[in-house]
Amino acid sequence: MKRFYSILEKCPIFYGIEKESLLRMLTCLGATVDFYDKKYTVMPEGRPVKHIGIVLSGSVQMSLTDYYGNRSIISKVYPGELFAEAFACTETETMPLSVTANEPSYIMLIDCSHILHTCTNNCGFHQQLIFNLMKDIAAKALFFQQRIEITSKRSTREKLMTYLNITAKETGHSSFEIPFDRQELADFLEVERSGLSAEISKLRKEGIIESKKKYFKLL
Repeated sequence: MKRFYSILEKCPIFYGIEKESLLRMLTCLGATVDFYDKKYTVMPEGRPVKHIGIVLSGSVQMSLTDYYGNRSIISKVYPGELFAEAFACTETETMPLSVTANEPSYIMLIDCSHILHTCTNNCGFHQQLIFNLMKDIAAKALFFQQRIEITSKRSTREKLMTYLNITAKETGHSSFEIPFDRQELADFLEVERSGLSAEISKLRKEGIIESKKKYFKLL
């Protein structure tokens, strides 16, 4: 567990909790750490959700797959970030999406009930932990609001440019790298890859963007 301290200290759920309390807290919460190979399903769609996940190394991908096998990528989660917290807190009986290891990854899982219900030890960090969790869930709600703004656009061009503009605002730069390859970006925007590639080519020719693989620049 100690090898991941530097990552855990950056995790939003542990803000304001002293380092010396961290190991005791994780023991109290019954936190477990496991290794997952690339493409392994950490949390399958349709199953009950009881645990909050924290990426310690590698990354995971949250996605939806419809009846016909079409995939929509919801988000990617990187070291120090949480996933499935909203579903675990609401005691969702069937997970509406799946969480898959995007690469070989170490993941920490914490039973949400151990966070929401204070233990008999009356640990001083528990109220801070709950406060941090609520802040994180609120921040995720804003993220999903942005995603609705993107996917609600009618055309592939509008979806792409809305996403690129939001990313430029968040990074504070006109040039940046996105976390998706072309197929993943198409799945995130909920468009066909061929149509997306064609639109990117048009935008380059029109002098609106520059792009190469994951790199984009708004001109």
